[in-house]
Amino acid sequence: MGDVGSGPEKKEPPQLADKARELVKGLTEKAKKDIVEPLKEPQKTSLYKSIFRVKHDESERSRALGVLSNVFLHLHPAKINRDAVRYSYTWGMGGITFYLFIVLTLTGVLLMYYYHPTKGQAYRDIVYLMSDIPFGKILRNMHRWAAHLMIITVWLHMFRVFLTGSYKRPREFNWVVGVILLVLTMLLSFTGYLLPDDQLGFWAVTVGTNMARATPLLGHEGPLGPQLGMTPYNDVRFALLGGSIVDANALLRAYIWHCIAIPLVASVFMGVHFWRVRKDGGISGPAPVQLESEIKKGPTVYVAPQQG
Repeated sequence: MGDVGSGPEKKEPPQLADKARELVKGLTEKAKKDIVEPLKEPQKTSLYKSIFRVKHDESERSRALGVLSNVFLHLHPAKINRDAVRYSYTWGMGGITFYLFIVLTLTGVLLMYYYHPTKGQAYRDIVYLMSDIPFGKILRNMHRWAAHLMIITVWLHMFRVFLTGSYKRPREFNWVVGVILLVLTMLLSFTGYLLPDDQLGFWAVTVGTNMARATPLLGHEGPLGPQLGMTPYNDVRFALLGGSIVDANALLRAYIWHCIAIPLVASVFMGVHFWRVRKDGGISGPAPVQLESEIKKGPTVYVAPQQG
């Protein structure tokens, strides 16, 4: 009886060993497929294709496609789904946001003629602009309201893109660029608050920079900040203000960030954003449909632009 009972026990270890070997073999093959092979040919990975468009083969047709798919040589896609450009679908928020950025740039340049980023003089310049400069009040209000509207339109644009699934492949890279533009837009609004040097701007920047003290890694009150040597005199709040309090240094830094640095960075990302909309085949839209009149005339097929 002892021999009969010990038989199955002797067979179990080989079975477990076989299963373990099969599991290790499967994991090895999966790692080879998912990690090793993409490293040998990175151009064929989804990450590479989401950032760079694949080049066409050399032929007459491919050269024509190269022109039609180039944002500088051919501004609009060769083919586009007409339903993708309906205002009821896009809401026109992307174009309106860019228009507001142009308005802010033009009015901001004009406002710079009457503004000095120095303590005391900045507020007097705003009062002088609002009361004595011809059309100065309209100019400042245009800049102010365009800034508020740009925040709203950026959020609505991102909301529309999310609702329509336009952040999915092959547009995931452009979605990341859009998120960066959203952050830059909010930073433009935040830095512009301090420029009038009034109570609203003072306390808005005070609250905002106090919150920055709790930034992970970069703030002296944030997680891992003290461990990395962050103090009230070298953390991100000190860098933003140029000191420990909201004074002349903070006003000058806000002026440089608001008028020079952030607009330049945002312009570069907007160029990339528009280029990628064009290279990704235009705006993503609903499935193509045919009108009844078109069906009577004959079949018409709307084909999305060929992806590289």
